[in-house]
Amino acid sequence: MRNKAGFGRAESGSTPALRPGIRPAIFYGMFTLLLSGNALLGTAFLMSPDIARLLDGTSGQIVEAYEDRIAQLRVEVDRLHSRSYAQSGDINLRLQELAQQQEELLEQHQLVKVLVNKADELGIKAASLPDHNAGDLASTYAPNGNPDIEATASAVSLMMDETQIAMSSIAESATERTNSIVSELSGLGIRVALPDVEDGVGGPFLAATADADTPSMVRDANTVMSALLRYKAARDTSDSAPVHLPISGSFRQSSGFGNRTDPFSGSRAFHSGLDFAAPSGTLVLSAGEGVVSFVGTKSGYGKVVEVTHANGFITRYGHLSAFLSEKGQKVGTGTPIAKVGSTGRSTGPHLHFEVRKADRALDPKDFLEAGKRLLNLFG
Repeated sequence: MRNKAGFGRAESGSTPALRPGIRPAIFYGMFTLLLSGNALLGTAFLMSPDIARLLDGTSGQIVEAYEDRIAQLRVEVDRLHSRSYAQSGDINLRLQELAQQQEELLEQHQLVKVLVNKADELGIKAASLPDHNAGDLASTYAPNGNPDIEATASAVSLMMDETQIAMSSIAESATERTNSIVSELSGLGIRVALPDVEDGVGGPFLAATADADTPSMVRDANTVMSALLRYKAARDTSDSAPVHLPISGSFRQSSGFGNRTDPFSGSRAFHSGLDFAAPSGTLVLSAGEGVVSFVGTKSGYGKVVEVTHANGFITRYGHLSAFLSEKGQKVGTGTPIAKVGSTGRSTGPHLHFEVRKADRALDPKDFLEAGKRLLNLFG
């Protein structure tokens, strides 16, 4: 909960003796201004380096230090509230506004920390913020040596703007990557189901109230989180799609998709997949998440494993020497399902890899090239 900074009236009692010519109200007003400004200014700039390091992707290393800063803030606020000062009305109001702004900065910092942690999990880095050092403090004091309330407020406002920039950079990066994934997979006929922020809304219609609006920083944070969730859904779809290499290692592609000279008859014939020349016994991997739908032999293919994926796609792996999976087994991307061999109509050990839909052979190269581009996108 927010702490509402408040200041009491001067307690009744004896007034300390002052030198002639100095009015008590002026003395106490200047003294209070100095303490309050120092407390708020110190807290603001104690927080600033944390924000910079947090948005550089090292939030896990400063959690403990961040909590110390919060504790220091509470101590300073309690110290101010434990005393009573004579206040000028305008100064008191401005200090309360500044204290409120400081509380908003702390809340914004907490929101950004959550978003940065989520973005880090997905490989997205927020924009780096300039690090504020001790030299910046000089600009928040007036020429007479007293704290400059307006300069302090500007410094706090600047840090809030910087954290807003960080949130915007996360949302923009997540949206750009989501669009790239959707574009790549849509070109292959793979539908990406993205969560819709409008799904599941409802409730009785009630008249709007003046004090029940969602704070802008919370709305902004929700927008960023929505972008991250959509990116996660798109990335999960790409991770499970049949766009990954079915064999691990640098193996030569010995034959491509399409018409070619048949190695046995010498005549022109259609080749329905890609061939990867590899030693017998090399592991064959599932090109995407799915369910093993066939394990056995097919004419011309020899020993075969087929995996059925989402959106009606099937990957076929032929000329195998051994099976490492069974029908009905759920497999993930990269799961070993068989071993390279030379069974069936084959001139030597190699993997024959196909991508099919509606019993029609598609060019596997289109899928594997899209997989490479997506891998580069994830970096």
